[in-house]
Amino acid sequence: MTTNDSPVLRVAGRPVGRYVTRPELPPRFSPRPYLHPVTTLAGTAVTELSPADHTHHLGVGVAVPDVEGFNFWGGRTYVRDQGPTELDNHGAQRHTAFQLRDPDGLVEELRWVAAGGELLRERRTVAATELTDAAWALDFTFSLTNVTPTPLSIGSPATNGRPGAAYGGFFWRARKEQETPRVFTAGAEGEAEIHGTRADWLALAGADWTLVFAGATEETRRDPWFVRTAEYPGVGSSLAYDERLPIEPGDTVVRRIVTVVSDGLLDRDGAAALIRKAVSL
Repeated sequence: MTTNDSPVLRVAGRPVGRYVTRPELPPRFSPRPYLHPVTTLAGTAVTELSPADHTHHLGVGVAVPDVEGFNFWGGRTYVRDQGPTELDNHGAQRHTAFQLRDPDGLVEELRWVAAGGELLRERRTVAATELTDAAWALDFTFSLTNVTPTPLSIGSPATNGRPGAAYGGFFWRARKEQETPRVFTAGAEGEAEIHGTRADWLALAGADWTLVFAGATEETRRDPWFVRTAEYPGVGSSLAYDERLPIEPGDTVVRRIVTVVSDGLLDRDGAAALIRKAVSL
């Protein structure tokens, strides 16, 4: 499934995530670099790779279902008035080089390519920082530059006619457990209440772990959250929720998500305190 070119992120000397740079995947998975497994400091896995319910879900990364009609998410494409459809339209995110590669982080250059050639150039920064003896933070920034001579735009199934399915952007596929995970923000609880809303932070709690997500820039915080708990556990930040996101030639879209990875179950106060510490680092 992978090659040897997979740096391991470490916090306080402990491995907490493997970054798979050049995955060997079928085209319909929209091959792309990803983090898996990601673990708590105690070693509990909090990501899933190619689960049976969605085999194209790949740990933690950036996945976009519609870049000018090309699928960088994997799986079927939602076609207006037709529904999910198998199309030969998958793109790939190709690792170009590491600008930095340290035990606690990396800076990577990528090319987003499809049948139409290269559409986007990406710079991705991933960093791991210790917060407490039971929690660490994953700081994930991606910058997408339109390298074509014409405007392009990013869409989602929601902008293509499927209400509520505004996935696309940073996405974390969490591990499926026997019990449905709890999801909460500072003022709301549950998938139905939180999905599609904006919140400074969002927490997903499993059997003995908690993930706390936050947009770390004003622009990122304007993106609504994509939340799934009942069907599968996953959290994303939606680039194209109500309308397509245009990118002019040479322009760059930047998003930064910080995620607290904690052992144990955090309450609202605990989640808020840790994410404040992580985002202010």
